[in-house]
Amino acid sequence: MRNEYSRFVTRRSFIAGAMGAATLAVLPRPVLALDINSARALIDRAIGEVNRVINSGKPEVAMYDDFEGIFARYADVPVIARSALGVAAKSASAAQMSAFTLAYRGYIGRKYGRRFREFIGGRIEVVDAKPFKSYFEVISVAHLQGEAPFDLRWWVSNKSGKDLFFNIIIEGVNMLGTERTEVGAMLDQRRGDIDALIRDLKTA
Repeated sequence: MRNEYSRFVTRRSFIAGAMGAATLAVLPRPVLALDINSARALIDRAIGEVNRVINSGKPEVAMYDDFEGIFARYADVPVIARSALGVAAKSASAAQMSAFTLAYRGYIGRKYGRRFREFIGGRIEVVDAKPFKSYFEVISVAHLQGEAPFDLRWWVSNKSGKDLFFNIIIEGVNMLGTERTEVGAMLDQRRGDIDALIRDLKTA
């Protein structure tokens, strides 16, 4: 009887321990506070990859794929995509938002890839970072051949659980505002049809 009881207790303890471990595994982990150094380090890494791509000599299409990859790794794509879709995001289904986010990631990679291709032969470097409202602004300077340097500002947050940038200001032009206006116009042209917008973004 004692052996059976011991086996029961041992088995029950094992199951309880396993369940406890499983519970701990799915509990959300605390997000480490974002500081100025980690924000700057994130953009340093992103810019390092951008510099390598723009001076790689790769074909145009291959460069766009690389830029999409950089965007996926360092940008808060769901937040940017939802902002770009604007009010329509509230009525979109979960499946539509998922499809839109994926299509928009490719679209923005190509769009900003074309912009960054203008930097071939030049370089971008981080020069400063500072707290800004509830996030950090990392300031970089683009040095292009034959042109005066200009700044790009990156807004970095970890509200999604990771250190990511969610906006870029290029020569004073706000990406979030511009994208919301442009995507909104594209949606209006399709009479509010989100599925049609998703299809067209894949080839834009």
